[in-house]
Amino acid sequence: MNTDDELHALTEQETALAFNHFDHNTAWELGSALKSAAEQRSLSIAIEIQLAGQTLFYYAMPGTTPDIADWVRRKRNVVNHFHKSSYAIGLRLQQRQSTLEERYGLSVRDYSVHGGAFPVNLTGLGCIGTISISGAPQLEDHNLLVGTLARFLGLSLPAVH
Repeated sequence: MNTDDELHALTEQETALAFNHFDHNTAWELGSALKSAAEQRSLSIAIEIQLAGQTLFYYAMPGTTPDIADWVRRKRNVVNHFHKSSYAIGLRLQQRQSTLEERYGLSVRDYSVHGGAFPVNLTGLGCIGTISISGAPQLEDHNLLVGTLARFLGLSLPAVH
């Protein structure tokens, strides 16, 4: 899969993976599903779900280190800024042979384009929050998040390779 194909698949994911309703209970159920999916793969990740800037779910699995929260924060900031997945923004910058700082003036201290953060899109409204995970290689973080989200919503989507 080339970069254009990956970006097309990411756009499809971002469009299709939208909620009709999202609240505290949804965050708990989705966060728990992400935790179970990570455990099935023997991954040690941190999971955070925010709605309108409020953290509704956070869990750092055994084996994670304290700095993982900063990775989650930096990935979340990318989604909050662009309303796109952190992985998609990273691929777009790679395609343009640029960085967040060069193109947008955003510091790597506060933003990370590594995969693992995704917008919570509400049908008819757009981005209302974020789902962020960190701890595995970026593509694995992205695919774990998107795959779990698709199953949670009862959808089937193309994976990114």
